[in-house]
Order: sequence, then structure tokens, then C-alpha cells
Amino acid sequence: MSELSSSPRIHVLDPRLANQIAAGEVVERPSSVTKELIENAIDAGSQRIDVEIEQGGARLIKVRDDGIGIGEEDLPLALARHATSKIESLEDLEGVSSLGFRGEALASISSVSRLELVSNAEDDPRGGWRVVAEGRGMEARVTPAPHPRGTSVAVRDLFFNTPARRKFLRTEKTEFAHVEEAFRRQALSRYDITWVLRHNQKVVHQLPSGHSAAAQERRIAALLGKNFIEHARYIEREAGGLRLSGWVGLPTHSRSQADQQYFFVNGRVVRDRLVAHAVRQAYRDVLYNGRHPVFVLYLTLDPDVVDVNVHPTKHEVRFRDGRMVHDFLYSSLHHCLATSKPAESDAPEEAEAAQPLSASSAEPVASEEATASSPESGKESGKWQQQGMALAPPQAPARHPGAEKVRRFMQGYQALHPGHEETLLTPQAPGTWAGEASTANQVREAPLAMPESDPASAPPLGFALGQLHGIYILAQNAHGLVLVDMHAAHERIVYERMKEQLAASGIDTQPLLVPVSLAASRAEVATAESEQAAISKLGIELDIAGPETLLVRQLPALLAQADPEALVREMLEELARFGRTHQVEARIHELLSTMACHGSVRANRRLTVAEMNALLRDMERTERSDQCNHGRPTWTQMSMKALDKLFLRGQ
Repeated sequence: MSELSSSPRIHVLDPRLANQIAAGEVVERPSSVTKELIENAIDAGSQRIDVEIEQGGARLIKVRDDGIGIGEEDLPLALARHATSKIESLEDLEGVSSLGFRGEALASISSVSRLELVSNAEDDPRGGWRVVAEGRGMEARVTPAPHPRGTSVAVRDLFFNTPARRKFLRTEKTEFAHVEEAFRRQALSRYDITWVLRHNQKVVHQLPSGHSAAAQERRIAALLGKNFIEHARYIEREAGGLRLSGWVGLPTHSRSQADQQYFFVNGRVVRDRLVAHAVRQAYRDVLYNGRHPVFVLYLTLDPDVVDVNVHPTKHEVRFRDGRMVHDFLYSSLHHCLATSKPAESDAPEEAEAAQPLSASSAEPVASEEATASSPESGKESGKWQQQGMALAPPQAPARHPGAEKVRRFMQGYQALHPGHEETLLTPQAPGTWAGEASTANQVREAPLAMPESDPASAPPLGFALGQLHGIYILAQNAHGLVLVDMHAAHERIVYERMKEQLAASGIDTQPLLVPVSLAASRAEVATAESEQAAISKLGIELDIAGPETLLVRQLPALLAQADPEALVREMLEELARFGRTHQVEARIHELLSTMACHGSVRANRRLTVAEMNALLRDMERTERSDQCNHGRPTWTQMSMKALDKLFLRGQ
């Protein structure tokens, strides 16, 4: 009884303390303040927004706009909690279209900084008013202050009264990088607004407004770099009340981190797991492992079917019909990538970039025909044919003035690799194979020739010149030199053929000798029951043995050694969240990739010119096939990247 009587009494928190607690949800660092102030400026109908930062935002964050402003009578409430002009009822909250509506940001920011707000709702520059929150009770004090139409908010000395939080701020450079990213996101959301960002009195970004496609692309290039817009396709699709527009990066222009992914829902930048999953699945089969796509996408839909009030910082949203949104995003992006033909890619630019390294028209050696017809060549060609590689017919050689440029390229390569065998840099002379090497004089005297044909009609990967390091095939096309990793190329060809065979014959299944029992939640059991058809289509037989028990009786034959429990749980999680699953298909493709790797030509195997050309032609056929022709990096693009790596390795 005495313990109960000595317990602390319930009391109302001090207003400043309550605001500081709320600031923990809204104000994480200077970039959080910048975001909130910019969103208020956008909601005010501004045509120009100036952002001024000092010392990464720790000393000053100032946002000025030319919007509608705030009247004198409303200024005392501007810094109060839960005070807003953007919603009045629950119906307004369910269909909110403004960026800021909680009425917490300014109150929270003012509790951990020295905030000053000056605004004018009239056209008279002398009619402005200033408001600040002072004292323990955060009382608002309003005084006259001349200001043109619009609002200026200055936040000084962030976290000055909360040193424990201030010490967690990073360096000025790091904090400003976060501020710049917040500015970039908002600038990409509204092209009709002029934006200016200054840091320590220096202009970092000055972005004029523009409604045309060219003006929008110029802004994207200014914020994300010219490479983004040069390697992106514009997408615009509409269905079922959903509209998706924006720019999607080609798989040939990917990143090692997800730092150029911007998704906007009704003008609000969001980070949503459903959206991320749909994008990841659309790029799944056209992107290298560990790479991330780039995109700037805008989804427009009825505000009543999306809930933006699920997170204090409003970074996340919840869709009323998440499955419909997921399928719309996936199908739209997949269709866009499926229509990305290799001809639309950036191979010409990459080839042009390689011009200083090679001639615009270098040729294979004249001994190709003799090599293709030699006994050893026929012997090895039979090995390639057994693996499904069709040999290219021999070409008639012809002298070409570009041979001198190729010779200079080879001399430059040898200067970078003085210890490298010169014979590996050129095709083998007629009758040579494996360890038989030509002399240096024979190499220098080998005539460089090009088949008699129009250079413009030459194959995309050109004609083989020789091997480098026993790994790369050096070829020459109409644009310059091409370098191909022969093992990676052959692995890709075998992988695509295995996928085609799997698609044609379906998934082979294998019953388990002893069914695997899984302890599942009621939600997982309900998902397994409702998605029985989709699960069976994937080659999995899943029975319900009780209210919280599942039995795995059958798996795809290729996944017979997989962990059934982990596989089924991941599959059910995807089905419950997104309405579809790609776990089984992804694992099967991963296994096919491993099998293709083991079944491909190994490194350090010496190939004849005819065999190299056969590999190049097979690569081109694979690239043109329906299975492969939907946004993958072209062989030429991959080869140019390999050429860069080779020279870097030699330096």
C-alpha cells in the first residue's frame, strides 16, 4: 500500500518538453528541417523557393518563398502544435493532397532551435509580421517586420538546447550532403518552381522552372548528372485510375548503390517496400547481381485510395489496393524494359569513347580463312559444334588502311604489359594451336585484313583479332575495338538456352520421400489456402495439416536440395504482401546460372579465329532472341567495360 502511495503522480508535460519529444520524430538532422520547411513552401503555392544553408545546417537553415503567406491573426497559431490550415475533418485526412498537414513541424523545430518566421499575405512589402516562440511555455510573440509577399523561415543553432542530440551531428560536409539530397528530392517533385540552394553564401544549385520535356530533362541532368538522362527512357502508362510517368534507367546504366532512385506518389517522395519490390522484380532478369537500377518515377492516383498518414515524417504510404499498384508498376516497367532494343542503347557512345584506344575501322588478320580450314581448327571446331556453337563461314580477306592503327594499339598495349606474351595478342598463324606460338617477327609481319563488305553492315561485335591473357577475345567492329570475356559470354549463351528449354517443357517436379512439416502462423496457413493455384503452378505441393501446420510434399526437381522451410516461408511472405512470388523462379534461375558456369568454355583455352568468330556470332544471336532482347546490356557495352578494366589492371 505504501508503494502505491509513493508512485509518481500523473501530470501534464511542459509544452516545451512535449514539443522536444515530438521533435524526436520529425527533426533528426538539418536535412529533416529543410524537408519540412520546403514542403510548407510548396503547399503555399510558391513559384520560387530559395534555400540558404550555413555550416551544413547546424548554424542556419533559411527557406524563403513567394507563396500566399500567413496573415497577422494566424501567426500565433503557426508555431502551435496540431494547428494547420490543410485539414478540418476526418474526411479531409482520408483524401489529403497537401504535403504537410500534421501541424507539428514548426512547433517541434522551434523547441530545439532559435526559429524566426516572417510572413506577409499582402502585396504591400511593408505589411509583414514576425513571430517567435519564447519562454518555457513557448508563447508566440508577434512584431511588425517588412517582408514581400510570401514567407521566410530561419532556423538558427539547431539543437542548441539539447546538446546530447547535437553531438550526434556529423561533419559539415556530411550534413550538407543530406540537406542537398533533401533539396534534390523536392526539386524533382515540382518542375514548375524555380529552386535555388546556397551553402555558406555560395550558389550550389540554381534551377529555373520549366514545363517542357526538354526543361525537365535539363533539371534531371543538373541534379543527377548527364549520364542519367542519356541512359534513361521516358515511360508513360495509364490504367485503372493509375498513371505512371518518368524516366527509367536502362540496365546498362546501373549503380552499385540505390542512391538514384526517386519515386513520387501524388508529388510526395516516398520510400515504400511495395514499390521497391515491384521495381526489383521488373529489373530482376536484366540486371547484374549487386547492381541497382536508377529511376525518377511519378505515380498519380486518387488521394482517397492512398493513406499518407502512416509515418511522422510522411516518408511511407499505404495503398488501399496494394496488389493492384504492385502489378501495375511491375507490368509497366517490365513492358518498358522489354521494348528496350539493343539499338536504343548507348553502344555507339561507348564505342566513340573508345576511339582514342583504337581505330574506327580495324581489321582481323588475313590468315582467318586458312586457320578455319586447318586440321587443328576443324578438330576444335567440332568441339564447339558439340556444345551447340555454329561456326561462322570463312570470310575473304582484304587489305585495309586501318591495319596501321590496330598495330599502334597493340604497341600501346605491350607498353602497358611488357611481360605479356606477344603471341597471345594476335590470332594464331595457320596450323598453330595450344602451346605452339608464332615468333615475334611472324606476328609483326602478319597482315591485318578486313572481310570485303560494307563496314556499316559488319556484325555488331565485328570480327575476331585474337586473344588476350587467354581470357578475352579482341574483336573489331565498325566503331572500334571490342573486348569480350569468352567464359562470361559462353556462360550467358548456355544460361539463356537452358531457360528456353525450361520454359518450353515446364518445371519438372519431384515428390519428397518424407513430407516436411512446417509450424506456420494462421496468416501463413490462410495465404497457403487462398493461393493454392499459384503455389501448384510453381511445382510445389503444399497441404494444410492443421490450423498452424503445413506439409511440403513436392518441390521442383532443380530445387530438390534446397531448404524447403526457408523456401516456402519466403514464398508465402511474398504472396501475402505482394500477391505474387518470384522466389521459386529466382532460385531456379540461380541454379541454372551455376550450371551454365560449369558448362562453359574455361579460361586460358586457346581458340582459333574461326572459333572466336563463331562465339561472337552466337552471342549476337542470343542477344537478338526474344528471351534476351529486353533491356539487357548489349555484348558491345559489356566488352567496352571489360576493355577499360584490362587497361586499368595493366597500369
